Amino acid sequence: MQASVAIQVLPATTDTNETVRIVDEVIDYIKSTGLNYYVGPFETTIEGDDYDQLMDIVKECQHVALRAGCSGVSAYIKVSYKPEGGVLTIDQKVSKHHK
Repeated sequence: MQASVAIQVLPATTDTNETVRIVDEVIDYIKSTGLNYYVGPFETTIEGDDYDQLMDIVKECQHVALRAGCSGVSAYIKVSYKPEGGVLTIDQKVSKHHK
């Protein structure tokens, strides 16, 4: 594993149901990429071996939110990247806490 990104998408909306709907569309897009991901209460983590692909996914998440109907979007991004591999996987980070 070369890279892991965590993204929290915050659509510009004041309606909670609308926020959830837009975030769900972003998560559906992430699911459609075929990469391993983990949905948490504040952010979704995605992992893969192609750093550029992950950055493209992060960028597209903003576009998905806008197409879903919000007037703007903010996002918080965390990136762990080691070109030679060796970043901790999602399972290594959380599996012991979900038994």
